[in-house]
Amino acid sequence: MSRRDIYYWKCDRPAAFHGTGPPPRGDEVPEDVVRRVLFDSFHPEKLSLFPASGQGNHLTWNAEIDGVSVFLRIENGPEKDNHLEMESAVLEEVARVGVPVPRVLCCDASRKKVPFAWQALERIPHPDLNHWAKMGMLDTERTAFEIGRNVSLWQSICPKGFGPFDLGKWQRGEGLTGHHRSYPDYFFLRLATHLEFLVANSFLGSEQADEIDSLIKAHAELLELDRGVLVHKDLALWNVLGEPDSAKSFIDFDDSISGDPMDDLSLLACFHGGSFLEHVFSGYTSRRALPEEWRRRFWMHLLRNMIVKAVIRVGAGYFERDSGFFLIGRGASGSDLRTFTEERIRVAQRGLEADAGIELLD
Repeated sequence: MSRRDIYYWKCDRPAAFHGTGPPPRGDEVPEDVVRRVLFDSFHPEKLSLFPASGQGNHLTWNAEIDGVSVFLRIENGPEKDNHLEMESAVLEEVARVGVPVPRVLCCDASRKKVPFAWQALERIPHPDLNHWAKMGMLDTERTAFEIGRNVSLWQSICPKGFGPFDLGKWQRGEGLTGHHRSYPDYFFLRLATHLEFLVANSFLGSEQADEIDSLIKAHAELLELDRGVLVHKDLALWNVLGEPDSAKSFIDFDDSISGDPMDDLSLLACFHGGSFLEHVFSGYTSRRALPEEWRRRFWMHLLRNMIVKAVIRVGAGYFERDSGFFLIGRGASGSDLRTFTEERIRVAQRGLEADAGIELLD
């Protein structure tokens, strides 16, 4: 299916919040079917297969195929989504500009042989950085700098159009092309629906929702971009693999878009304070200058991204989870996550109104 009318897949897909709850999910694939797929594709002499512990919207498996470590992702949702093929193309483009990403070993989103889409990736032998952060072992200064530097690298890719990428155009040899002609067309997509959802579910009051809507529209001129850059759109520590002092690989470009340079930096602010962001910005500006009006653009995108995060967290029941959930820090609870989400939305509002510096996050 096309992602033309999707702002963010997890909450805007027809089967909204699919795969975000605890198992069973209802889309599981039997192990013998997964084995058959790998045998038919790789013709291995030796194959071992075991479930992985992914907490995203894909089914995940680890495999050893003739001594090669493989990470397998399966998309078996009701929409018959084929976007794993698009993400595989994005990974190849990102690798070309020097960003460390897993190598795509095979991908088949056609559903001609099996009723699901799948992607086999090189398995990186490192945990995600959120693992080290929860253990209190992460060297935030070094890893944040590396994250910022790599964001600047993948922003050297400047696709045509805006928003999620059009797989059909890629398949016709037209390169990375967003579905939308203008960035505001993408940015405002489903904004009213997201705000209405948060009001209907008693996360936002109607007055605050109206304030947010008016504030964003008052700064709409910030969205007039001549050309977009590649945006990961789900940048967070759990999508960076590495050691406590080093980022080794960036993963999960499934939601990537053509958009604003400040979008990915604002996504990190959905989870981290100003001191962390300072190191990210240092890494970013070591290779790439900040755009005009970068502060207001940063806050504008933080506000939009926090609205989406709130929709997902409410709709998927994240505020009822405990610290075993990847989004919740050690010793914290779902209610702490709700309080943080509420506060971060208010901070984004104040930052945009005042053209504040990122120290407002602390």
